[in-house]
Amino acid sequence: MIRKSHFDPQRVREEIAIAAARMIAEDGLNYSTAKRKAARQVVGESKIGSEFLPDNDQIEEEIHEYHALFQSDSQPAVLRRMRETALEWMDKLTAFDPYLTGAVLNGTAGEHSDIHLQCFCDNSKEVAIYLLNANIQYDVSETRHFAGRGYVETLSFLHRARGEEPAGVHIALYGPDDLRGAVRADGRGKLARANASTVRTLLDYPDTPPLEMRG
Repeated sequence: MIRKSHFDPQRVREEIAIAAARMIAEDGLNYSTAKRKAARQVVGESKIGSEFLPDNDQIEEEIHEYHALFQSDSQPAVLRRMRETALEWMDKLTAFDPYLTGAVLNGTAGEHSDIHLQCFCDNSKEVAIYLLNANIQYDVSETRHFAGRGYVETLSFLHRARGEEPAGVHIALYGPDDLRGAVRADGRGKLARANASTVRTLLDYPDTPPLEMRG
């Protein structure tokens, strides 16, 4: 375990956030894995006190910075394509109240990212039936509930478009009651999930963050 006298927590958090952001942007690692590997890289240990670990918001800010410095010629086009694909599927899934979340929403998505949707409907089996009728082969797994209430069923498949790399699409299935309060912005006005109207606004104004008053 790190001794506080040997390290400045703020400096360590910054260095871990920068290293984790690079791993996410370059290799497509998830936040927890990147944070663990970055901690080992920076301080030689993967298990350290929470005071030395950056939160996901800090890492997200560093990912934006990394894209601006090293991937400004490619990442915006990748992000736009993924948002267009997300909106295409949201339009198809309108009956199931779809919302976009994750890296494609917050703007940190890169070539290794997947599209994460959340549907809020009375009968989640209807989403599976829709995909089957559309000849979409999907896998079934579980995703941790965004509010920490266990796990929810998730349908995953590859979206294939001519001339483009396949994109992973994951649809987490929630009940309609889960949506109550879930679309409120945080203290900084940022949204954790967005409906199709907001995604269209993001496509029209790509430099605009997904804020509560948008869309």
